[in-house]
Amino acid sequence: MNTLVALGSFSAYLYSAAATLNPGFFEKAGITPHVYYDGAAMIVTLVLLGRLLEAGARGKTSQAVRKLVNLRPLSARVIRDGVERDIPVEAVSPGDVIRVRPGEKIPTDGTVLEGVSYVDESMLTGESVPVTKKKEDPLFAGTVNGNGSLLFRADRVGADTTLARIIGMVEEAQGSKAPIQRFADRVAAVFVPAVLTAAVFTFIVWNFLVPHPDFTRALLNFVSVLIIACPCAMGLATPTAVMVGIGLGAERGILIKGGEVLEKARKLDTVLFDKTGTLTEGALTVTDVVPAPGIERLSLLESAVSLEALSEHPIAQAVVREGASLGVKPGKVAEFEADPGLGARGKLGSGTVLAGNGAYMAARGVILETIEKQAKPHVREGKTVIFIARNGKPEGLIALADLARDSARPALGRLRKMGLALVMITGDSRQTAGAVGENLGMDRVLAEVLPRNKADEVLRLQKEGRTVAMVGDGINDAPALAAADLGIAVGSGTDVAIETGDVVLMRSDLTLVPDAITLSALTLRVIRQNLFWAFFYNTLGIPVAAGALYPFFGLFLNPMFAAGAMALSSVSVVGNSLRLRRLWRRSLQSFPGEKGVP
Repeated sequence: MNTLVALGSFSAYLYSAAATLNPGFFEKAGITPHVYYDGAAMIVTLVLLGRLLEAGARGKTSQAVRKLVNLRPLSARVIRDGVERDIPVEAVSPGDVIRVRPGEKIPTDGTVLEGVSYVDESMLTGESVPVTKKKEDPLFAGTVNGNGSLLFRADRVGADTTLARIIGMVEEAQGSKAPIQRFADRVAAVFVPAVLTAAVFTFIVWNFLVPHPDFTRALLNFVSVLIIACPCAMGLATPTAVMVGIGLGAERGILIKGGEVLEKARKLDTVLFDKTGTLTEGALTVTDVVPAPGIERLSLLESAVSLEALSEHPIAQAVVREGASLGVKPGKVAEFEADPGLGARGKLGSGTVLAGNGAYMAARGVILETIEKQAKPHVREGKTVIFIARNGKPEGLIALADLARDSARPALGRLRKMGLALVMITGDSRQTAGAVGENLGMDRVLAEVLPRNKADEVLRLQKEGRTVAMVGDGINDAPALAAADLGIAVGSGTDVAIETGDVVLMRSDLTLVPDAITLSALTLRVIRQNLFWAFFYNTLGIPVAAGALYPFFGLFLNPMFAAGAMALSSVSVVGNSLRLRRLWRRSLQSFPGEKGVP
């Protein structure tokens, strides 16, 4: 394409310069000299404008990597020789003992030596529930400490940390992508030498092989072939369609980062969804309140809300929110004690209330036989179950789950109708993941996948011969987004995920996923139509410019007609690109409001 642009614009300029400086040369051939300076300038301008539009929409890998690096704190509070002092994180060595206070970021990977706290690992894992950390538990650089103070030993520092490895994976995955060979470039690889050959052959014929050869006529026909082959329409074919497509996507809340993304979307056969925060809301919600026989539902909630109101754990907060929605106010609890990761106890009125998992209840002598059968269906569905007991007797249970987004089922239904295989990937247990996957109708579920292994699962699917789109929102999804054939980042996620993705959904509406794939397919179809007409006009005009009509009709191609043919091809390309708006509107009307989609 660059060669065609250079040849066409340079030939038009040279021809115009010759007509300006030596018009008599053309008049000898009986032709009024014309100039094409505007054509030469417009060709280059339109091509550069198209590239500018694509460059403006394309994500910047360097910015994504810088934001990943910024997650790591700059300093660490290291204890050396019994003295605590802040040192640059680069100076931390394996084996150093580091203190992390409440609210601080973990400076490097390590193992807890003292203390108990909740650590928010969502920036690294994408999981919404903070993880309880106690002695011998692992810590990861870039995660955020909760309400406790931790003393830990640095195990991996610098480039060996999990965060640093994710940064490297993003860089490697993005750098290993082969550039897309566009249809226009493949045809141009043949078209360029064909045009040059035709121009040279035209010159030889009219200067040596015809009766009464004329060098001036031979030169004019030579230049005419190059001018009419000038790829003005070809230069417009991709950027005009991409500009319209990107604009339509932006109106819908979809950012498509460049023309090469369109070809990727068209070839997809598998869509891989991250679970937490993408398919689901990313926060626990109470789904069921099941009282034991003889216990009132509101009484059960009052006991649970009173105890959980004193805890900062996400499960406790979800219970308190449920109680507030039903007008249940917490009572006054005394002697509150929490066992992180298991449960809590306290005195409410004249009784002792317990809230926790089965192990917590068993450790305190609470027999759950009367309520365990009611818990099993919820456990099979992958829900989190906490039991409530008062004075050693079970009062009931509360089930919680990270609910699927309202838009998940309509989006998955549309993708299924498009013939795409649906796969879910998560770090959850196989039981929980299987329950969620079955509920959503996924074709395949990849469970217990560590954050750093998500990209490996993408590569494994690709080795099976699949063309994979990855839909995610967290930092842990960034390597997988980069490794996938098409990365689709949900706009409510992290900046790194957004900038790593090829397509960005500007809001957390999963119906935008099939919208994006449909828009990409429509835009690519229009681009191919544009390229066909652009090459058709040029290919048809070359024999005319070479003088093919002269033996039959005594006609040579007037340069003005050549310019008109070029303009007509450009108009047809632009008009066809604008037609994309109507095609897109018709596509959206097939799914009005999304509510009718199963």
